[in-house]
Amino acid sequence: MRPINLFLLLVAAGWAVAAAQVQAPPQTARQALIEMLLAKSPGAFQKHLPEAARKLLLQGDDTSSTPILREVTSFRSGIVNSGGQLETFDSGSVLLTIDEKEAQRKMEVIVERDDLAGDDDEIELSVHPYVNGKPEPLPVRPRIILSMKQEKEIWKLNEVTVAMHVPLSDPDFLKDVQRTQNPGSESSAVASLRTIMTAEIAYSSAFPERGFTCNLSELGGSGLQEEPTHEHAMLIDDALASGKRGGYSFSISGCDVAPAIKFSVTAVPKEPDSELRTFCSDESAVLRYSAVGKAATCLSEGVLLE
Repeated sequence: MRPINLFLLLVAAGWAVAAAQVQAPPQTARQALIEMLLAKSPGAFQKHLPEAARKLLLQGDDTSSTPILREVTSFRSGIVNSGGQLETFDSGSVLLTIDEKEAQRKMEVIVERDDLAGDDDEIELSVHPYVNGKPEPLPVRPRIILSMKQEKEIWKLNEVTVAMHVPLSDPDFLKDVQRTQNPGSESSAVASLRTIMTAEIAYSSAFPERGFTCNLSELGGSGLQEEPTHEHAMLIDDALASGKRGGYSFSISGCDVAPAIKFSVTAVPKEPDSELRTFCSDESAVLRYSAVGKAATCLSEGVLLE
């Protein structure tokens, strides 16, 4: 063998020995948790379970088809199939993000606390959803505490604690709770506006000498008589005819001269601080809204409701 070839062989052997001696850094509890969440096979998930839980999970003939394993191993593929993008982070305040760009929704899982003490690690997580780039209010803010324990150099999920964080002294949180308690308030207001507009068209057809009416009570009157009249046309229910429904007040204007050929109808939140939108329309049946809780603002500057 030529001296130069022998030299190169020795150098290559030295590199191989050095590389073999360099070990990859041990897996952290956080990395083990990510591996569990993104497991592509049952084995990747099972190895991070305590022995008792693993044995219980493996009972039966077809362990790969148990509901828990099916849910875990399909977590990543389910997100991808729905058009979402999943990203995980080994360090920093964010553990993972799920971004559904088409739906303009995003979810972040935040690491609130990561306490490592020897072979034990306690990771506290919180979930933060966003819609159209803005935080989506939740009635309560869940916290998940994961206790990890290292056994034979493998991190195991030893305990899961779910807590509900309810900051009763936070005014912004209390507003979010108020808003989520009536999730149908805005949709109900829009539906009521459409009911009023339909009733106005029916009223003007039934009583052409009067045209549209500016009096909600004239559109109501169910049960007051057997036949509809211009004073009680029996076209809407009495609750809506009173001008109050849900968190909104309804009113009609712009049709005082008979026969009226125009009208405007508005739905204004009862509580100015509710952060609910104001809605409005007219004889064109085009719905508009305003973030400012004033009827006049909606009628003059309202944005088209898609």
